[in-house]
Amino acid sequence: MVDAGKLDGLTQAARAAGRRGQPPVHLWNPPFCGDIDMRIAADGTWYYLGSPIGRSALVKLFSSILRKDEERFVLVTPVECVGIRVDDAPFLAVEMEVPGDRWRGDAGLAFRTNVDDWTMAGPDHPLRFEPGTAEGLKPYVHVRAGLWARLTRALTYDLAALGEIRSVDGAPMFGIASGGLLFPMAPAAVVEIS
Repeated sequence: MVDAGKLDGLTQAARAAGRRGQPPVHLWNPPFCGDIDMRIAADGTWYYLGSPIGRSALVKLFSSILRKDEERFVLVTPVECVGIRVDDAPFLAVEMEVPGDRWRGDAGLAFRTNVDDWTMAGPDHPLRFEPGTAEGLKPYVHVRAGLWARLTRALTYDLAALGEIRSVDGAPMFGIASGGLLFPMAPAAVVEIS
């Protein structure tokens, strides 16, 4: 584990990088410095040393330097890279806007994450659906570079209300249309539409 003093260095580096917009974490290749006791819980809460990080500005700052490498999630700066744990997805989608609310045309469904990033579901930001243990299908939207946001339960119901049936590879599927694509959720035969 990385010692607690490393958190100050990460914070300062993230602030410096963030002054110029979204940091180019995909371009940085510093040495891996080990794991830090930081975790993103399934409900979107960030923890450091077992305690929730209560300052949303600090969570947003850390989220800006979050990257998904092949084997782990990391916080990365130009000079260091530390591993963190993510229980499910690193972000939660907490708000949804449909075309016509703010966006024009068939731009797609727009989602705001718990760290105030907006993403529009479509070819570059697909929706995916995974089976959950007790909650049924869990929908996710791609935010950036391998980082996904899981939709809250309330948004899941709102999203399902927008579903439609279309033919996919000759089979009727229930899915969500956004950005000119249909993202299949389930075979139409298993979905009750009232």
